[in-house]
Amino acid sequence: MKSFLIALAPVLLLSLQPDDSRSREFAPRPFPPSEDDLKPTLTQEKVEAYVTKIFSGYHYRKFNVNDSLSSKMYDNYLNEIDGGKLYFLANDVQYFEKYRNQLDESLNNGDLGAAYDIYNTFRKRYRERSQFIDKLLTKPSFDFAVDESFNIDRKKAVWAKSNDELNEIWRKLLKNEALELKLSGKADSSVVTLLKDRYKNRERNLGRFRSEQVFQMYMNSFCEVLDPHTRYFSPTDSDRFKQDMYQALDGIGAVLREDGNYIKVVEVVPGGPAFKDKRLKKDDRIIGVAQGDEGKYEDIVGWYVDDAVKKIKGPKGTVVRLQVLAADALPSDPPKEIRIQREKVNLQTSRAKKEIVIINQNKHDYKIGIINIPSFYRDFDEANKRGKDFNSTTRDVQKLIDSLKAENVEGIVIDLRNNGGGSLTEAISLTGLFISKGPVVQVREQTGDTEVQTDPDPTVTYDGPVAVLINRFSASASEIFAAAIQDYKRGIILGEQTYGKGTVQTMVDLNQWIKDTDKLGQINITVAKFYRINGSSTQRKGVSPDIEYPSAFSAEEYGESSQPTALPWDQIATARYDVTKALNEKQVSKLKEKYQQRLKSETELKTFVEELDLYRKARENTTVSLQETKRKKEREEAEKKQAALKKLETGDEGDDDETPAKVSVTEKKKKDIYLNETSRILADYIALIKAPSVAKR
Repeated sequence: MKSFLIALAPVLLLSLQPDDSRSREFAPRPFPPSEDDLKPTLTQEKVEAYVTKIFSGYHYRKFNVNDSLSSKMYDNYLNEIDGGKLYFLANDVQYFEKYRNQLDESLNNGDLGAAYDIYNTFRKRYRERSQFIDKLLTKPSFDFAVDESFNIDRKKAVWAKSNDELNEIWRKLLKNEALELKLSGKADSSVVTLLKDRYKNRERNLGRFRSEQVFQMYMNSFCEVLDPHTRYFSPTDSDRFKQDMYQALDGIGAVLREDGNYIKVVEVVPGGPAFKDKRLKKDDRIIGVAQGDEGKYEDIVGWYVDDAVKKIKGPKGTVVRLQVLAADALPSDPPKEIRIQREKVNLQTSRAKKEIVIINQNKHDYKIGIINIPSFYRDFDEANKRGKDFNSTTRDVQKLIDSLKAENVEGIVIDLRNNGGGSLTEAISLTGLFISKGPVVQVREQTGDTEVQTDPDPTVTYDGPVAVLINRFSASASEIFAAAIQDYKRGIILGEQTYGKGTVQTMVDLNQWIKDTDKLGQINITVAKFYRINGSSTQRKGVSPDIEYPSAFSAEEYGESSQPTALPWDQIATARYDVTKALNEKQVSKLKEKYQQRLKSETELKTFVEELDLYRKARENTTVSLQETKRKKEREEAEKKQAALKKLETGDEGDDDETPAKVSVTEKKKKDIYLNETSRILADYIALIKAPSVAKR
């Protein structure tokens, strides 16, 4: 990977000669030009051509800058600007169609005319909407007794043909927002005031939108065609990425960004207060912030992320309350309230932990060790200095295994649920604790060169029965570890299909490559892919468990495969490795059989599967009633489904930090149905291994 970065710079400096010519005249816009129209800069035109050449030559996906790419980029850009189809009219979009097959030429020539024509039209349509909203909220006449409904998912909606048609869509949208606020306990007068403030904030933010942000949005419409992880960061966003966003970690431990009119959680940082609290999740949207236990909520819908972060951050020890629309919420769900005490990110709370459970299975007590790994962490600075006690996942887990062995556990569960990855080095060395030396992962670069990365240490820390628990949000380094354990047949993999993030990115500052006095921003470019030692990519498919548990999430909703432009799954040659004799197909088949029997016979598991099925079906219906009595019933039903599922899945037993070091199966069953079932399957596995000696007893 280092050779890639060294070789790239001189080639670029010799080959990039942006063409400043303008070969195309554009037809008049739907609106005449105005003084406040945003305009591109010469630097942006230069960056557009440079970045296009960089991606064409060095992105992992081999692609042509042609009409097909232009068409996809055009759709991405329209979706980025008005994905809800709430501002543009059908005749606007018909006018924009002339750009559909022209953006490829514009990319090569550094021509940004189409990008700014489309965006400036949006600005004018936005102001028209603001006038309508202001007029409607001046004399609101929401009748919540009328039996009508609204589909909150507008991804598949069609463009409105007239202002009257768009006015009706907005009437229902505002009525829906008003009803949500009313059902949350707001008085009618405060509902209107809150909505007025919300939309004034949005209009104010539109006025703060600058050329730099339009350019970033346009370039990322290009990046999105290539894959979901390739991004362009404007100079301002580049600085924010390096500084401001991560300073926000001193508050609640979450990385935030704007997503349309919402503030979305990009990452919950291991070790932070939100991570410890466990209720705030990736892709949740924060809509309100209150200070302390008594402060009033401020509506932050339509805010810039900088302004939102200022409200969410605060001194250590103080309390912030958040109103949150959960990523997995049902359409009728009210926002949930999360109370978090601000503090510094404590890396100790993000480190691997252990516990022991006693499983009574087949009239025999099994002592099972459980190691939870929230991320693959490594203190690279200390490691490079050859420090003796630097933070490392592998070092911590090795100590935990030694401790569990001293307590005579009969098997170990490695819990990787919600582990989004981290250090590749740690994924490899952690695998080495369970196998003798051998390959762990293959990395294939854009050039086609493949490197097999290996655990060189022949020592094995633990050779007993192992189960690895994964879910839909186990990604990257987690997938590499789980895949290696599965390929070596070293342990049994249980849970859900993983995320499927099998690509490698590198972040590059454009000013390091291109000599320019102006700041140019940076790019995050996909340069390689991960492959299992059996030759299969982890991209899109992730790791499929040997025994799959029922799930609330589908591959179409969450994970890499839900992204239309994600790089495809493929296969390369198998690495040379020796499969262990720890687990065989007959044993897996027997364990599946026992698990299926429990699914059919045990009331708790049967109820859990039924509740999950009801929950999935409820999420598919995105239409909500605008009649108050019906909406209340919808909310009540949604809350019942959520409560029943939460009780079955994880229980409501308080903070996990209070969990004793040893718990019985009964206590663990209340807390975590997935982990409990994993422990039971591992107990079955241990019984199969010990079958001859057990029989003699």
